[in-house]
Amino acid sequence: MSQPVKLVILITTRPGRGPEQIAAFERLAPTVRAEAGCLQYDLHQVSGEPDRFVLVERWASKAALAAHDATPHMIEADAANPAFRAGLAEVIELVDEPLA
Repeated sequence: MSQPVKLVILITTRPGRGPEQIAAFERLAPTVRAEAGCLQYDLHQVSGEPDRFVLVERWASKAALAAHDATPHMIEADAANPAFRAGLAEVIELVDEPLA
């Protein structure tokens, strides 16, 4: 049986470009949340830091995540991100269940 996949993605935008990250997420989120295997897709802004974000993703399986990464809307989003992001996002895969 396939295990769920939980990702925490750290995103920093160029100074003053946080609103562009929010707008891009708002356009993309409904499509991603409708994908097969998407269990969670939520963007959070870091308190007091308008250009830093944490994206939390949870997928039913590695196959569902791989299918997500290959969708045309994600390929398009990945191509557009450098216009407002300060660099590459840091992707951290978590153990799905809390330790305690």
